[in-house]
Amino acid sequence: MHYRMQRKIATLKRDIRSLGNLVGQRVEEAIQAILTRDIGLAAAVIAGDKEIDIAEVELEEACLAALFLDQPVASDLRFIVAVMKINNDLERIGDLAVSIAEQSRALVELNASQDVPFDLEGETRIVTGMLQISLEAIVHIDAELAERVLEQDDEIDRIHGEMYELVRAAIEKEPNRTAEHLRYLSVSRSLERIADHLTNIAEDIIYTVHGEINRHADHG
Repeated sequence: MHYRMQRKIATLKRDIRSLGNLVGQRVEEAIQAILTRDIGLAAAVIAGDKEIDIAEVELEEACLAALFLDQPVASDLRFIVAVMKINNDLERIGDLAVSIAEQSRALVELNASQDVPFDLEGETRIVTGMLQISLEAIVHIDAELAERVLEQDDEIDRIHGEMYELVRAAIEKEPNRTAEHLRYLSVSRSLERIADHLTNIAEDIIYTVHGEINRHADHG
């Protein structure tokens, strides 16, 4: 029984990492579509959401089967429960990638300037870095890596706050471009929400390691 359970745990680790990599790719492609005004790439991100949805359902079914057929205990039980919650957060990140891709199409329709009023690429680098650290933390069940994700979420909150002010200033300076500036702000907001989901993932990993729920704790 123990050997079979460990094989299932290994499979779940592989599948959650695969889904995480796919979701991360979609986020990067959505941002690239924003920066390059690539409508084809944006459309591919939107169409690809179905693949993420299917993978999310399959992974949830695998977790449920492991719970009810193998009746895991202790750390194995915590891991499977955490994977189910992480799986949901990754699916929601995929939805946010679609939202970003939709903003790309809207910017093209507005004939918007490619002069983004804030450091969109910098914010994206931090968020995608958080995702990669989260995936490593999942696979290795590493609470210290998960803590790094929590620390970086504070940085994303700070950056988004600064970007809000930059967009507000840009609107005051160029009121004729208000619609496109608000679209850019929506993209930044989506990235902030992705970081929030990654925080959830990090907290679930910490729960797996320590058996203590860490949500709503002060990460500062």
